[in-house]
Amino acid sequence: MIQSNEKQWLKSYPEGIRPSLEYLGLTMPYLLEKAVSKLPDRIAITFAGLELSYKMLKVMVDKAATALYELGVRKGDRVALMTPNCPQYIIAFFAIQKIGGVVVQVNPMYLERELEHILKDSGAKVFIAYDQFYPRIKNVRDFTPVEKVLLFSLGPPLDVEGEDVLKIEALLASTPAQPPRVDIDAANDLAVLQYTGGTTGVSKGAMLTHRNIVANALQISEWFQGCRYGEERVLSVLPFFHSYGMTLCVNFGVLNAATLIVLPRFEIEAVMQAIDKYQPTLFPGVPTMYIGVINYPGIANINVKSIKYCISGSATLPVEVAQRFEKLTGGYLVEGFGLSETSPVTHCNPLIGLRKIGSIGLPMPDTVCKIVDLETGGREVPRGEPGELCIYGPQVMKGYWNMPEETGKTLKNGWIYTGDIAKMDEDGYFFIVDRKKDMIIAGGFNIYPRDVEEVLFEHPKVQEAVVAGVPDPYRGETVKAFVVLKEGREATEEEMISYCKSKLAAFKVPKQVEFRSELPKTAIGKVLRRFLREEEIKKQKGN
Repeated sequence: MIQSNEKQWLKSYPEGIRPSLEYLGLTMPYLLEKAVSKLPDRIAITFAGLELSYKMLKVMVDKAATALYELGVRKGDRVALMTPNCPQYIIAFFAIQKIGGVVVQVNPMYLERELEHILKDSGAKVFIAYDQFYPRIKNVRDFTPVEKVLLFSLGPPLDVEGEDVLKIEALLASTPAQPPRVDIDAANDLAVLQYTGGTTGVSKGAMLTHRNIVANALQISEWFQGCRYGEERVLSVLPFFHSYGMTLCVNFGVLNAATLIVLPRFEIEAVMQAIDKYQPTLFPGVPTMYIGVINYPGIANINVKSIKYCISGSATLPVEVAQRFEKLTGGYLVEGFGLSETSPVTHCNPLIGLRKIGSIGLPMPDTVCKIVDLETGGREVPRGEPGELCIYGPQVMKGYWNMPEETGKTLKNGWIYTGDIAKMDEDGYFFIVDRKKDMIIAGGFNIYPRDVEEVLFEHPKVQEAVVAGVPDPYRGETVKAFVVLKEGREATEEEMISYCKSKLAAFKVPKQVEFRSELPKTAIGKVLRRFLREEEIKKQKGN
């Protein structure tokens, strides 16, 4: 039976669109129980030689949920979670939600300043963390609402004292698997506070409901038409604290009773060994990961043929990378698109049927999109014309935590205004031209970094490249390329510029090229274009 709030949501959809009812009322803990009831002995997680069945995973989740409830966590309470990829993350993630708590995702790389902001902003009173991170947590605890810290070890335990610091291992050993039943309104109750990266200002907490995250996992599952329940193996190296890893690995995996091949971070040797040993069938990632695989020196000795499907997100997927990866594995590598605010996936190229290289593909099921003019944001532009991408769907966040003004700027009548410049072709495929704020304006010309980066990636000596607009006294801005060469290769600035001249309009050609051994990236592997621009501005000012 559809509840009244569900009926209201259905009526709010754009005219002529009726969304699926499949995800109404569902939660991720319920989907875990479903996997246990169907395949209790199926391996849910492999990690550092450990194997954990779905039945055992549920027992651990129930114990953790009971322990949290006994510590005073109630429906709506925020619980901070700061861990590398490991079974403990997955256990805590489901346990918090099972008793109606809200998972506050914390980047393990955050230092004290970022930690203090998130803890204060979220109001989290309980903090679950890998014990090696505790020194940073300790430094900010007195300035935050945190009352209890629960630590776990992945090796020799850190010696920590204090009545309000508990060891999870001991806690779970003495706690029964008897969590209370908590009624959850999937449409409105929060499951996750997903903090944006903060690279463009203050980090904001995207409020993701239970419906948001379940809907997105189901949307991805629908996209992977060839997936078989209880038979897939997901290479889980994307950071779980990021919405991309949370959805494409954890939530999608549990929804499909898949085995999660969990790695704490992307280290190419460990990744290649895991591929060879565990033979994953799905490998969600980011371009830098696929670049690492295709350029791995010992690739001829690794069996990569098990990989069937890969969705690349977070950054532009160069055409050359996709083609080489598919030739190597025999699987599909398609580009997708999403935002933290949309749980995150909104678009993807089809795995079966027409794929368009360079496109982010088609909207997910039940997702409606439009392109509006950049000047007013109110007029839909014709197909083929660039404008701001706006999205409506069940994966769109409820808003920003404690930030009504920011919510009002981003969400308008249920539509999220992404800040991305895109265009839609005659077949309904979407193409990201660039970020609104990344567009380079040089001498009156609009230059989209992606256009230049695609050309640089085609150069046989280039492994990675990113383009940024840097201040120029004459043109206002000029194009600068930052390039990482393939191992053992050498090139000159003149060579790169000449190559670009042969393939680009003159106003797009980089005026400067800087070679680097590596590019600055976020924890998920997204190149920090703006960091490079800010670095260049400081350099020009002599700071």
